[in-house]
Amino acid sequence: MPPTDSSTNAGTAPATDNEDAEAMEDMEDTEEMEDTEDTEETEDMEDTLDLGLPEDLLTLLAEDGHATDVSRLRRVGAAVPASVQPSTDDLLDSVADWGPTGTPAGVLHLVPVHITRDLPIISRWMNDPAVATFWELAGPPDATEKHLESQLSGDGRSVPCLGLLDGTPMSYWEIYRADLDPLARHYPARPHDTGVHLLIGAVGDRGRGLGRTLLRAVADLVLDKRSACARVVAEPDMRNTPSVAAFLGAGFRFSAEIDLPAKRAALMVRDRSRRHLL
Repeated sequence: MPPTDSSTNAGTAPATDNEDAEAMEDMEDTEEMEDTEDTEETEDMEDTLDLGLPEDLLTLLAEDGHATDVSRLRRVGAAVPASVQPSTDDLLDSVADWGPTGTPAGVLHLVPVHITRDLPIISRWMNDPAVATFWELAGPPDATEKHLESQLSGDGRSVPCLGLLDGTPMSYWEIYRADLDPLARHYPARPHDTGVHLLIGAVGDRGRGLGRTLLRAVADLVLDKRSACARVVAEPDMRNTPSVAAFLGAGFRFSAEIDLPAKRAALMVRDRSRRHLL
């Protein structure tokens, strides 16, 4: 605090009674001013600690990855809105609960992979030369196991599934959030775009139109179970002409050729708005 006038002008001469009284009053005034300022400063600090940042700002910070640790927001005393709280929702709306769906070829059921149960059959399929050319997972079961484990131990943005047709395992699927996948760097992704990968296991099930039948059924299943998803996408290798043809036959449209790190792909899209037209 700056000195009061009485203290500034004090000399060596003894003070009179009146001067003493005035000095006492000035000192009391000074103490009251200091108490008031201390109180205001404390209140200012409390206001700072209770700072309420706008919810849209908190959401933006959380979404861009700089404040996903909600404790950062709490440390500045900000109320964390529900939209920023860590989500417990399944990123793919609980594929395990989608249940079976009817197709002209029979009842198809996507069952999330259980490694102990399903690794032998999936690894065997991956070692088929026609499959290995595009999936590149041929070799000992460890190669396939690592591929599956990377999805199962992740955040749920990709779910590997065994496709059962009338109860018989005959295909391998990956249902994934294309908008959260590295694929999104290579095309104009939209929120909740959902991607599909398909492998028909048995040689006898290939080349007779079963792929397009199952792809249409699964694309429709995604759109039925994921109300926020407006598009199902896929990116088969451009060299894999039977696969591209299957997607076209399943109601997907060819959108573009895109260069991915491991292949040149055909971007295939099935739009919710056109699903009954194609």
